[in-house]
Amino acid sequence: MSATAKKGAAKNDGANQPFIYRHYDQEKLRDALRKMYLIRQFEEGAEESYMRGLIHGTMHLSIGQEASAVGICLGLSDEDQITSTHRGHGHCIAKGADVSRMFAEFFGKTTGYCRGRGGSMHIADVSTGNLGANGIVGGGLPIAVGAALTAKKMKTGNVVVCFFGDGANNEGAFHEALNMAAIWKLPVVFVCENNGYGMSTSVARATAVPNIADRASAYAMPGVIVDGNVVSDVAEAMHEATERARNGEGPTLIECKTYRYRGHSKSDRNRYRTKEEIEEWMTERDPIEAFESQLMEFGVIDQKGIEDIRESVRKEIEAGIEFAKESPMPEVANLEKYVYTEQA
Repeated sequence: MSATAKKGAAKNDGANQPFIYRHYDQEKLRDALRKMYLIRQFEEGAEESYMRGLIHGTMHLSIGQEASAVGICLGLSDEDQITSTHRGHGHCIAKGADVSRMFAEFFGKTTGYCRGRGGSMHIADVSTGNLGANGIVGGGLPIAVGAALTAKKMKTGNVVVCFFGDGANNEGAFHEALNMAAIWKLPVVFVCENNGYGMSTSVARATAVPNIADRASAYAMPGVIVDGNVVSDVAEAMHEATERARNGEGPTLIECKTYRYRGHSKSDRNRYRTKEEIEEWMTERDPIEAFESQLMEFGVIDQKGIEDIRESVRKEIEAGIEFAKESPMPEVANLEKYVYTEQA
């Protein structure tokens, strides 16, 4: 029998409430919605800044994938760690990153998280447990396993989350990481954000199995499929995986079925998807609209509360961009500084 389990609608208790309403208070749930808006408006602000020539290079936007990042990080502490991907802005924000410092990093300014050296694909913040985004496909997988081994050896009780995309599941690092984590029963949760395409290639054309979570059975760990656009489903699967990891039972593979509204990167002309496909996901399965509706249904927030969050986030994003604009550029004399960790 396959180890893959299908997560459909969230489980209800006697009060007919989904998982997150039984485990988190209303303030926590409203903050989750705020983070989803913060991710989306950050991405939109970054996209606009790029179009205006304020940001150079390229970037990979996660608009449409907000529920995955927020649902996975909802129950994590600052001591729990994550590794991220080239499409990692949402993960950083969900884990507590300051958008002002993120914009500054994008703009190549000294006030950025990596003093302007990292840019879009290499933001890290160890203080909140973010071990860093990674421009290498599948590059975060072995790093997460190493961090989880450290957590187990030092008996910290912390969990490490490894975000990766569907394209990484065919990399050797994926199989090596899952195998080693299973052998040593490491406290790591592998989270595949399957948005349907690795660059311009669909998952169906590149992966032999119908679901990436099906591969978990080869490494004797649970494989769980969730609707990656439903916060409650993602958070419930993550809660179970986290409990398993903290109890010394080893890793879990969670596959979040989601979708990116934009192309792979800013250079993507997006000709491999139909307008109808994109429009359907945007209008019928938008994660923020779905979460808003659910919060209103359970009396967690009203329309005014939603509007207040939107306005608060808009101001925060606006202030973050101004902070980045006004921050100083690195000096040529410091070109070789802040690239490597200084040894004691």
